[in-house]
Amino acid sequence: MSVLHAIVLGIVQGLSEFFPISSSAHLELTRWLFGWEELTGELETSFDVAVHLGTLVGAIAYLRADIAKYLVAGLAPLRRKPLTNDGRVGWFLVASAVPAGLVGVALTDQINDLDGIAVIAVVLIVFGLLLLLADRMPERRGQDEFTLRDALLMGVGQAVALQPGVSRSGAALTVSRLLGFERDAAVRLVFLMSLPVIAGAGLFSLLDADIPSSFLAPFLWGAATSAVTGWVAVWGMLRLVRSHSFTPFVWYRVILGLGVLSILATNWR
Repeated sequence: MSVLHAIVLGIVQGLSEFFPISSSAHLELTRWLFGWEELTGELETSFDVAVHLGTLVGAIAYLRADIAKYLVAGLAPLRRKPLTNDGRVGWFLVASAVPAGLVGVALTDQINDLDGIAVIAVVLIVFGLLLLLADRMPERRGQDEFTLRDALLMGVGQAVALQPGVSRSGAALTVSRLLGFERDAAVRLVFLMSLPVIAGAGLFSLLDADIPSSFLAPFLWGAATSAVTGWVAVWGMLRLVRSHSFTPFVWYRVILGLGVLSILATNWR
């Protein structure tokens, strides 16, 4: 694997992880379109884990104030202080990772069998349209109104997103908008929810990873690039939703899905 390929894939991962367009789908489609099949299945999975952890670093860097706020508040009982609403929200954010964790451990092999290009294209379209419908719901709830029920329901959305093409942020945003959260609050909650899921999945996968020394440089370049572009994506998304809906992302998903299906139909690739 060349460093250039790693950097391109790192950029793709960083930008698509926090936009509701599915980073796993974009990594698969990029490799498919350019014919980058130089990695074995095991090494490809390890590289994807590396760039996902890179985006985790970027997101933590941007959301560090929110993380510190909820972490300090959540651990208040250890200092013999009452658990505030921020503390409860912090624990609910942690609980939101449970559905994705359970599904990921139980159904990893079955999900990997459904990552064909045609399936990814169809899923991009279908879940994009679902996001469009959900985004029409009225905005009536703020970030401080996040409950355990919300956490588990949005966590189920994250679990569904283990299928490439769904999008972790897209599915969770769909559920959050159906629950009536304001766009800005929904995006910030979804980004915070993603951190324990990405960290848990990454660490779980790294336990079995065996990366040859010749691949260390591309892996590190890919992770570093995804960290920088992940930070940019979080910044851009939070600014965008203050004045725009999710409709541009829906159109992008539909056009991309139809474009991929057209390529498959013409046997161009």
